[in-house]
Order: sequence, then structure tokens, then C-alpha cells
Amino acid sequence: MAQFKHPEKWRETIDPFGLNFHSFRLLEVLGYPHAGNDVFHVRGVYQNEEITAYLKVARQKGAAIENEAAIMQRIQCPLVPRILDADFGEHPFSVTSEMPGVRLSVIAGSNEDMVSLEYMEAYGEALGKIHALSIPASPVKDRSYFHIPEDEILEKLNLKHLKPYFADAPEEITTVFCHGDFHYANLLWNNRRISGILDFELAGYGNRDFDIAWALIRRPGQRFLKTKDEQNLFMQGYSKYGQYNLSNILFYMAQIYVRFMYAFDEDREYCDYVRAWLLENCNPRKKL
Repeated sequence: MAQFKHPEKWRETIDPFGLNFHSFRLLEVLGYPHAGNDVFHVRGVYQNEEITAYLKVARQKGAAIENEAAIMQRIQCPLVPRILDADFGEHPFSVTSEMPGVRLSVIAGSNEDMVSLEYMEAYGEALGKIHALSIPASPVKDRSYFHIPEDEILEKLNLKHLKPYFADAPEEITTVFCHGDFHYANLLWNNRRISGILDFELAGYGNRDFDIAWALIRRPGQRFLKTKDEQNLFMQGYSKYGQYNLSNILFYMAQIYVRFMYAFDEDREYCDYVRAWLLENCNPRKKL
């Protein structure tokens, strides 16, 4: 299966040739994937062999590349890229092996034939397996998405009627090892199987049901995870490896959706979808 063709340079980045490499020799930058940090698809030499790999360099102070490298080394799974080189000095970076496969967005395309249904169970299984891990790790770092939307946001989006719903936040939290950013863009597929799990920068121990909600959210431009059937298949796969609280998951999905809606308020199609989802799912919560 073909690999990604990444875009040309789309913003100013650090000069990757000036980094303090130890075991990797950079030869060429092949592309510039869209990411929060500076990420480069590169060609270089590792253990006397020419390879392609990914170079990630911290772009902001809060980047957790050192945490990601430590987590990836502890997981010891063939689906997780190998750390080939790293340095956490003035310009923290990691070099990771390139994994085979493509994102589900490429496979599904417009998803008019609902091909996504063939992938949802394996998608859920993968997160269930991650949540079943027991490895040394710190608690996940706090994020705005972990908190109910402020009244100002609800009022600006004409969602004031949701204030009573968000006032009834989940009380019982189940803590597990979380990926932290488990969604379609961080999974690769090959021959209908997951071939790579990427981006463990936000990983650590945290809220199980929020981590599930983050995986189930439909993002702007995404043509799958729009139906109950897809969600049910995901949960069917997840349940093979762990339990969950659907009421809590729906609450966190609503919480995330409102913040996404606020961030992408110019995307009318997406905002209309979110409004319809909130109308259908934000009923008084039943304690499960």
C-alpha cells in the first residue's frame, strides 16, 4: 500500500540539519506533514543503512517529546514506531521508524459506500488494548477539552439550554493508561488491519471514558464516524478488552463537540452536524 505524500514546506521551521543527532545521519527532507510541532519526513542513515523516517522537533515549550519517546520504548509493540534517535536538550527531538500503511480517511474517501464499517471494530479493539496496558507513566497533562465549556462559549453558540446538562458532570472516573490523542489521523492501516499507532506525546494515566470519546468524535472534513452503527461497532471491539460507561462517553463527546464547534464556527456543514448530534444525545444523563 502506498505511503503518504506529504506537502512541501508550508511554514517556517527549525533547520533540521542543525540538530544534535547521535545515531541518525540526516540526508534529505522529503516532506513536511501538518502537525503542531515541526515534523519532517526524512531520508537518512541509521546503523549503516539508508532509511526513511520521521523527525519530530518541539515547536513550543509544552511539547512532550521526551514523554512520548519514553512511552513508546516501554510499550514494546510492533505497531508502535521505534525510537531511532532522540535528544532532549535545547531543541528536543525524536527520530522514529516509518510505519507502513495509510490513514482511514484515504481509504474511505467520501465514504458513500460506508466502507468505514469494516474498520470500526478493529479501531475499538486497538484502544481497548492500549487501555489494558500497565506501564510506568505519569498522569496526562491537563487540557481545555477536559473541562465543560464556559458559559461564554455556550452563549456565543446559542447553546445556553445545555447549561443544566453540563452541570451534571460524571462523578465516577475510571483511570487507565490513555493514548491521549487516539483518532483516525494517528492510525495507519494496511490490508484492513492496523499497521501503525502514532503520536504518544499526550499519553499517560487518565480518564478512560474521555479517551474513548476523543476517539469517537467526528472531526471537520471527516467522512466517517457519523453514524450510530459505526459507534456501536467501535464499542463492540473495545468491549473485548475493557468495560466502559456510555453515559460518560456521550457527555465527554458533547463537551468536546462544543469546543470543536467554537473553534470551527465558520464550517457551516460541520456546525450543523454538531448541533444535530447535541440535540439527539444531550438528554438528562442516566447513571450507568
